[in-house]
Amino acid sequence: MKYDCIIIGAGPGGIFSAYELVKLNKGMKIAVFEAGKELAKRKCPIDGKKITSCINCKTCAIMNGFGGAGAFSDGKYNITNNFGGNLWEYIGKETALDLMEYVDTINVSHGGEKTRTFETGNTKFKKVCLEHDLHLLDAKVRHLGTEINYIVLGNIYNELKDKVDFFFESPVKSIEYVDKIYKINIDNINNDTYYGDKVIISVGRSGSKWMEKISSDLNIPTQSNRVDLGVRVELPAEVFQEITNELYESKIVYKTKNTNDQVRTFCMNPHGVVVNENTNGIITVNGHSYEDPKLHTKNTNFALLVSLQFSEPFKDSNGYGENIAKLSNMLGGGIIVQRFGDLVSGRRSTKARIDEGFITPTLKATPGDLSLIIPKRILDGVVEMIYALDKIAPGTANMDTLLYGVEVKFYNMHVEIDKNLMTKYPNLFVIGDCSGVTHSLSHASASGIYVARYITEHK
Repeated sequence: MKYDCIIIGAGPGGIFSAYELVKLNKGMKIAVFEAGKELAKRKCPIDGKKITSCINCKTCAIMNGFGGAGAFSDGKYNITNNFGGNLWEYIGKETALDLMEYVDTINVSHGGEKTRTFETGNTKFKKVCLEHDLHLLDAKVRHLGTEINYIVLGNIYNELKDKVDFFFESPVKSIEYVDKIYKINIDNINNDTYYGDKVIISVGRSGSKWMEKISSDLNIPTQSNRVDLGVRVELPAEVFQEITNELYESKIVYKTKNTNDQVRTFCMNPHGVVVNENTNGIITVNGHSYEDPKLHTKNTNFALLVSLQFSEPFKDSNGYGENIAKLSNMLGGGIIVQRFGDLVSGRRSTKARIDEGFITPTLKATPGDLSLIIPKRILDGVVEMIYALDKIAPGTANMDTLLYGVEVKFYNMHVEIDKNLMTKYPNLFVIGDCSGVTHSLSHASASGIYVARYITEHK
């Protein structure tokens, strides 16, 4: 089977590449290979009753499948160059923003028309943050909500499924470049092989190890990247209500006094839920929120992350994060939860202490001691940030505030690509989070649109 263009990965980058290629190239033969399942068949077996923790499915339904890891997220598309990646360094700031706005119009036209956008530009909270040595980053954000995000993805899939050949549960084993044609070898019973003139790799963060292998096989240069490590905070929704009502997603950055480490808020979920996440068999924590008020909880959750950028000779930043997460999995069988009051008092949390608190956890996790898992420097930064946030959102440093660990954001090593997001091989592109260039839904989607337009212009 030979295709004009083969896309590896059906996350945001791959989806929007396919969408734009179909729109601009009538009759182009396109294939998408995805390790996970189609959207309708993606279902995590954890039901909170019979199955309460991760059972390590062959392919994680939360992380893989049509829509990628973002399919069951709260669907926040941040339209900004201030965070979410450095795509603008390759294609220019104005182009990057224009593409993110275009992605927004597609989401709106496919089911997101009733959702809201929030902007931080003229908010009073910027000054309030500055008064307490906190920095609120400028951004415009479209919040689809988990359920609307699912609808949007479903509508896009329905539009594409008869125009693109989708191969689900078809992980790619290897890529070869032979006689100016790309040979794609599938890891299945039949060891199927497909050929393509052009290849777009978009396997997301969950494909970081696979991307490292492919880069090594093809001798594509890479550079070490960072890893973000920290906790997910859960507290009563009222604590951040004034901020979330106006901004919804507030990206707040703080630098610690002693080490000058940067601590930031990430993925804020008003009235949301804390969830498990399985990355390469390692259980970490994340958060979701819904647009529908009927699905709201009484809690808000967000991550506090410390960015770690390692220098020579150490190059395995993801391996470092994985080993920290493995400690949590070893001690707690998965995610560990601790009251803030217990952490600062130097004692582990117990089920009784959490049950006696005023916050009901939205994730079943093992009570324990995060100081036995997370390095002191990082945990000190998290504690310092919580006290700083307490000045703009009183109640953040309440003794019953819950901390779940660990939260790790893995970033792929920076793959060497040019300004067109192309590797040293002609028409072999690496986009989205697996490139190390983007770290968000909007940036990954924009990179997919960009490459699709480049391919169209250089047929």
